[in-house]
Amino acid sequence: MCIALVCLLFLFAHFYPVLLPIAQILCFVFFALFLVEMFLLFRVSNGIEGERISTERLSNGDDNDIRILLESRYRFPIAIRVIDEVPVQFQVRNKDYQDEISAGGTKEIAYTLRPTERGEYEFGKVNVYASTVIGLIQRRFQIGENISLPVYPSFLQMRKFELMAISNQLSEYGIKKMRRIGSSMEFEQIKKYVQGDDLREINWRATARRNELMVNQFQDEKSQNIYNVIDMGRIMKMPFNGLTLLDHAINSALVLSNISIKKDDKAGLVTFSNKIGKVIKADRNGTQLMKIQETLYKVKTGFLESDYAKLYILFKTKLRPRSLILLYTNFETLNSLKRQLPILRRISKQHVLVVVFFKNSELEIFSRKETGSLSEVYDKIIAEKLSYEKRQIVRELNKYGIQSILTSSEELTINTINKYLEIKARGLL
Repeated sequence: MCIALVCLLFLFAHFYPVLLPIAQILCFVFFALFLVEMFLLFRVSNGIEGERISTERLSNGDDNDIRILLESRYRFPIAIRVIDEVPVQFQVRNKDYQDEISAGGTKEIAYTLRPTERGEYEFGKVNVYASTVIGLIQRRFQIGENISLPVYPSFLQMRKFELMAISNQLSEYGIKKMRRIGSSMEFEQIKKYVQGDDLREINWRATARRNELMVNQFQDEKSQNIYNVIDMGRIMKMPFNGLTLLDHAINSALVLSNISIKKDDKAGLVTFSNKIGKVIKADRNGTQLMKIQETLYKVKTGFLESDYAKLYILFKTKLRPRSLILLYTNFETLNSLKRQLPILRRISKQHVLVVVFFKNSELEIFSRKETGSLSEVYDKIIAEKLSYEKRQIVRELNKYGIQSILTSSEELTINTINKYLEIKARGLL
């Protein structure tokens, strides 16, 4: 703009000679300011130093915090423009931050990234453009190194629910409490009677010895097998909220595996499509969760139809002990369920089977919209029919004693933990 103004003044000075001295003075001032600012910016070799701070890995489907710390070596305030070279997977081109740093001061810039795919993400350098109050030129500083960060299944969700499990506060996150049924409970200790304890649990011998009411305290049975079985067929490629159904299932399976281990149960994992994929036998040793996490990190969907018969053979021959099986899959129609129902019924005879499948949230929203034309009425009727068919699938499974979870992708983890606690409380396993 300054150059354009000087050029215009020289142009008009050809017709109005009185403007020539003004144009010459402005041209001299412009180049003088240019040289002054260049001297100020480039006389300090490391004018700005800093670093990008992030975790060693990113959590899939969650907001991950990224921080950029900058420190100025200049003895005067500077204006900065910061552009971070984020991985190409995010397709972000507007990570552009403008701010100021005082003389010798520091500045922190924070933002979040939400990955939606597992894998390696390549970060470039942090580009910082510095200028003085004159603002004629900018000096670029490149901070940090090119780094590669892996994106793992949602360990942020895992940690959140882990803290709740340790503090027994899972019910405070909308996870319902269940009335205990039956007597499949393990003895824990004898304690003093307090108001509200079950009178049927009074230990009369201990009461006679202590001369005060004592009751037996029980806890849920431990060391039970909990298997997360994930369908990797083409039906799990459908995306919701930026993540595929497979990624939603992976995040939920990781959280539930961690919860079950913290509750002294054994966690296992099975993946399958047209053939059996990875199999991790149920255990609760110190490395079990890491094995599950590393396996889930590499899981990918295929394009073929899943073979449930091979899944049945696996549990019939190699994973025989009675287990809780949470099968993450998806059925869009009643006919698709009926093709697999005979196999599911066979699995449920030996194990406690819970079929976890997904609501089509876009259809749910569409079916509640107001219609304005005949074609929209037809579309709404079809959407309502498909939603109703999902509820029919639940009834069909219940008819044969197979438990199910029909859930939206947002509530998958909560509803899965709910079902796990319900089955434990009712002593069904």
